[in-house]
Amino acid sequence: MLIKDKVTIITGGGRGIGREIALHFALQGADVAVFDLNEEDIDACLKEIEASGRKALGVKVDVGDLAQVESAVQKVLDKFSKIDILINNAGITRDGLLLRMKEEDWDAVVRVNLKGTFNCTKVVSKHMLKQRSGKVVNIASIIGIMGNAGQANYAASKGGIISFTKSAAKELASRNINVNAIAPGFIKTEMTAKLPEDRKQSMLKAIPLARFGEPADVAKLALFLSSDDSQYITGHVIQLDGGMVM
Repeated sequence: MLIKDKVTIITGGGRGIGREIALHFALQGADVAVFDLNEEDIDACLKEIEASGRKALGVKVDVGDLAQVESAVQKVLDKFSKIDILINNAGITRDGLLLRMKEEDWDAVVRVNLKGTFNCTKVVSKHMLKQRSGKVVNIASIIGIMGNAGQANYAASKGGIISFTKSAAKELASRNINVNAIAPGFIKTEMTAKLPEDRKQSMLKAIPLARFGEPADVAKLALFLSSDDSQYITGHVIQLDGGMVM
């Protein structure tokens, strides 16, 4: 088991990529705290984690609210006494062309995606610094590298996560804390399933490996970056896109 007995927090862990990461981590020996807003999703995920024989904790939390994050992290510490791994996965979209984009749609996406990553890393790293060890994996996006029409807010938030990852990695490295990011391309989730079929086919043509990614692809990379096998990797953004952006 690559991360046996490691305590892991996964934000947005109730469904999609976050849930897949939670289940992969549990199967590799981790005890998992799932942060999410949907209590039904949290409960379903916890049952699967516990079925694998690992301990689990679910916390309803808005990652964009620093006070809620502080309270949620304290609950993790009360139950597990430590935090070894943080996966910043929580994210939303509010797509629209720039000239038509509402201010509240810009603010909502930046608040959850970028500020949420800041809030969770800020609070958790304080405890990792005391331990002198830890792994932080931020889920960015290929859109944060290449941009995309109709997603100025999402691209800005994910591009911000990429820059934040590099800065945090430099600040925390002296205490043996690795901070890296994953930039997924087109991954099959409920979010991408809602896209028009013609747009999906257009994107598929741009992927040299000629297939869309699976949530498990992201989970496996997150597992590697959270394990001792990646001890000498920090401040990097790894593209997981089938070769779409080279």
